Amino acid sequence: MDCPKILVVEDEKVLAVDIRNSLQKLGYTVPEITDSGEGAIKKVAETHPNLVLMDICLTGAVDAVQAGDFIRKNFHVPVLYLTEYAAQSNSHQNLLCDPFSYIIKPFAEKDLHIAVEMALYKHHIEKKFHLEHQHLLTVINSMGSAVIVTDTSGCMQMINPVAESLTGWKQSELIGKDITHALCLIDKDTGEEIDFIVKEVVTKGQIVTLPSNCILIAKDGREIPIGDNASPIRDRNGNITGVVLTFQDITERKEMEARLLRNAFYDALTSLPNRVLFLDRLRQAFERAKRRNNFHFAVLFLDLDGFKGINDRFGHGMGDDLLVAIAQRLHSCLRSGDTVARFGGDEFAVLLEDIKDASEASAIARRIQDTLKLPLHLNGQELITTASIGIALSANHHDEPGQMLRDADIAMYRAKQQGKANFNVF
Repeated sequence: MDCPKILVVEDEKVLAVDIRNSLQKLGYTVPEITDSGEGAIKKVAETHPNLVLMDICLTGAVDAVQAGDFIRKNFHVPVLYLTEYAAQSNSHQNLLCDPFSYIIKPFAEKDLHIAVEMALYKHHIEKKFHLEHQHLLTVINSMGSAVIVTDTSGCMQMINPVAESLTGWKQSELIGKDITHALCLIDKDTGEEIDFIVKEVVTKGQIVTLPSNCILIAKDGREIPIGDNASPIRDRNGNITGVVLTFQDITERKEMEARLLRNAFYDALTSLPNRVLFLDRLRQAFERAKRRNNFHFAVLFLDLDGFKGINDRFGHGMGDDLLVAIAQRLHSCLRSGDTVARFGGDEFAVLLEDIKDASEASAIARRIQDTLKLPLHLNGQELITTASIGIALSANHHDEPGQMLRDADIAMYRAKQQGKANFNVF
């Protein structure tokens, strides 16, 4: 710093002049001398010094401590107090505990030089730290993710605007409170509270990812799926001093995942399970049969009779409407644990689980055919359709699902050869 300016505030005129002469001799500039707290504030506003050297025992309406506080807070100028042992009253003890904030009278010129330089350097470091802190806050507040910073016990130190928006809490309401006060996290599957994140980060000393089924309960009761992680904050020695949690609203991502999952396992037209999901449930039935000797199941393969003629006569739009209606009727004929799937076109498959014997599967096939025979009224037209059904039973000791599905398909073609609205057991 080139030739720092120092304002001297001392009500003993002789001492004030001596101090000014010493400072100038040391290479500082002393443009003003004043003798009161009011004068100090006024001169700081006028001359913008780099440091105020002020007697701590000033008299007047504004004492030295009040003036010093005002100058530091409003002009951001450091204050170095001049004091005597006798002047260190209880009211000044806290102030004088701050390192490099005072110099004891009488002092040698060398001591004055050291005190001034340390006060200036301290202010420089504090200013640099403040700027870095402000820059960090600006970065955090500009992030698209929510950020909450805590100490190692989970006591909140700051939250950014995105976190305020998601949680519904303001930073002013949360500082000093435990993180669970604002971040109420619930496991969507179990309903249990997730309150171990900070402790886990501190214990493990590594990044912890939020559970994939994590739900944030906002202040207004909103349930928001969130994701991301919590990381340890370390000092230069590697010691953990706190935890920073970053998270974001992943509602859209969850909805997209649900859509992708549905597209992968469900028929887009009828919303029934597709071939992939049906085969997966059939494999599960095979596994249950291995564990339970008395567990039997059956596969029904259905092909609508005369569907092509309906498409040709009324158009594909009518055909699609008919398939949707057929899907609903098939679903109404089954038990809650059974599965009906669309394999494509006018082909459907049914998995009947935990049946007694072939007669139970045949009874359900008849129920399906009786239901399908009932007239359907679609777009002003009355339609009647039937289905050919093939039945394959688990008692035939198939090795894998594909074989059982193949046998049901063969049985369906035999039923179709026998005429419309028939079923055949393989």
